[in-house]
Amino acid sequence: MWPLEALLTVPLSDYSPQMVSLNKPGLTDEADWIARAQRSDAKAFEALYRLHVDRVYGLCLRMTGNVSEAEDCTQEAFIQAWNKLELFRGDSAFGTWLHRIAVNSVLGRMRKSKREQDRIQVAAETFLSPLSEADTGELQDLTDAVDRLPAGARHVFVLHAVYGYSHEETGNMLDIAAGTSKAQLHRARRLLAQQLQEQGFEV
Repeated sequence: MWPLEALLTVPLSDYSPQMVSLNKPGLTDEADWIARAQRSDAKAFEALYRLHVDRVYGLCLRMTGNVSEAEDCTQEAFIQAWNKLELFRGDSAFGTWLHRIAVNSVLGRMRKSKREQDRIQVAAETFLSPLSEADTGELQDLTDAVDRLPAGARHVFVLHAVYGYSHEETGNMLDIAAGTSKAQLHRARRLLAQQLQEQGFEV
């Protein structure tokens, strides 16, 4: 496995779109880079990295609102992309595939933080009747319920209901239409209510 450390420690600001503008790739160039990178060609993956890092970093920064967190998530996304590159089959654009990996990286990092769990609890509680004191010890069930949502519904719920992004912003982050974001939020609410009812909460 080719180590990414040398590439990923270069300041992200050094990989602006201007770096690839002198040799702007066409679709065939990118497809060739992907094919070569899938054969463990480090130079080809570096070309893909330089082409896409600016957009991936921008997405991570918008989602996290923190430069350090965005840099970490960007690096994690490209490490995952390298490790999963053989799974890319071209069913979507490579940039879209990277975009989804980056979103998963950010949301995965969010779910590990205490602050994120607190936010999810507050959002999930909006679906419940007022809880008695006896119920408050079970609020961890709310974050667990959110974690069990299907990926698409969970991502929309976290971005829209927890972090307050509009459906248009959520759709841009997830590469889906705003209408799809609304449908996924409705699905998340329905599934979340079902889970909570099964656990004995009033909804």
